[in-house]
Amino acid sequence: MTDYLVKAMAFNDQVRAYAVNSTLTVGEASRRHRTVAATSDAMGRSMTIGVMLGAMLKGEEQIMVKIDGGGPIGKILVDANARGGVRGFVTHPKPSITKTLIGDHAVKEVVGTNGLLTVTKDIGLKQPHIGYVPIESGDIVEDFNAYITNSEQALSTVSVGVQVNNDDTILAAGGFIVQLMPSAPRHLIAEINAKMATLPTMTTMVGRGLSPEELLQEILSDGDVRILDKMAIQFECQCSRERMENAIKSLGSAEIADMIATDGQASGNCHFCNEDYHFTKEQLQELL
Repeated sequence: MTDYLVKAMAFNDQVRAYAVNSTLTVGEASRRHRTVAATSDAMGRSMTIGVMLGAMLKGEEQIMVKIDGGGPIGKILVDANARGGVRGFVTHPKPSITKTLIGDHAVKEVVGTNGLLTVTKDIGLKQPHIGYVPIESGDIVEDFNAYITNSEQALSTVSVGVQVNNDDTILAAGGFIVQLMPSAPRHLIAEINAKMATLPTMTTMVGRGLSPEELLQEILSDGDVRILDKMAIQFECQCSRERMENAIKSLGSAEIADMIATDGQASGNCHFCNEDYHFTKEQLQELL
């Protein structure tokens, strides 16, 4: 079954909600970058929230998330678009911490709390919109809650979970974002949070295989949930051999000639998908 996201309204259209199953998508990123448990969790949480933020956009709009908390994994970068495509990577996929650490504590330890969470939106204007908050928790979920509340000026609740197998593959990933509409009474978010406190953790619920629709029914059970849309999501990278060729061409004739004379070949790597591109001497001569 493919990963997918649903958009919904509840409480007489006073609440909008997004919920997603991102298991295969996070699993693909984990496989490509060979992440260990804590890194898979941190990257998976970031990608799951990123793809939901992307679903709030329109057309060709895009969003980039950067989490730089000064921890041993370095930066987390996530790109997402309005069509359900998302990609992500961490600077150091195998940090020097105990491999078996899992859960919030492990994520906080690898992410760190000395830096910023930055969200850049490209919505087709001359300049992108950039919002950021200091990273205070490091567990990513709490920090995104702070970002959406402070930068987006929307009362929200964010919850995501990633369950990692013993071999560091992804068993389950998913979550939701719930936001109050401008006219909604503020007490609604407190009621939703109170309901969440009575439920199992998000990691437990996605691990049990609950669908996005079932997650929303659990969280917004008193709100008459109305599903508006459903769309597939997937790991999607914009890199290609053609783009790598253009990057080599942009270096100029002298630099390409030096590659041919010095190494007789060239290689390039995409940080987001970890795909390698190799060019032989003959191929470089064609580009020259």
